[in-house]
Amino acid sequence: MSHGFAHLGLATHDMAATIVFYENLLGFRRVADIQNHVHGGGVVRMVYFECGEEQFLVFMECKGVENIPGDFDTGINGALGVPAGLYHFAFKVTSIEELEEKKAALAGLGLEVSKTVDHGYARSIFLRDPNNLQIEFTCMTRVFDPGDLHLEAQVEVAVEREPAMPSGKRHT
Repeated sequence: MSHGFAHLGLATHDMAATIVFYENLLGFRRVADIQNHVHGGGVVRMVYFECGEEQFLVFMECKGVENIPGDFDTGINGALGVPAGLYHFAFKVTSIEELEEKKAALAGLGLEVSKTVDHGYARSIFLRDPNNLQIEFTCMTRVFDPGDLHLEAQVEVAVEREPAMPSGKRHT
């Protein structure tokens, strides 16, 4: 298993806002936009964004498909009733300078971006997309070594449960 992943499948209720966020704000190239007509009625629109190395985020928007509610929580954590951030995805940047430039650029676009977090082996920033998904940009500051297999650390964890966000709301 040395080829990475093909794609992550995610849900949205607002494809237009999702496209603006990933293509226009984050700069991910939209490479496919497919309308799947479901037998029995409805459409599942799938939009592929390349996030590097032929790895994709695929957002699916269901309209009028039987047995798929139009108001489910797309943010994953809230739907599962777990603390914010347990389910998230991270994009790699190659240097601390690039991470700080990304942080400034995103904040300059009016997005709420976290302070830089130092994990000891990496530094990260966090934000939310229009679907209430937590996104991380991270830069490894050292390679993992055998000691990391049994590493213990003291950390602070947000224990507040994330409220389910209504469709169309952006939580940052």
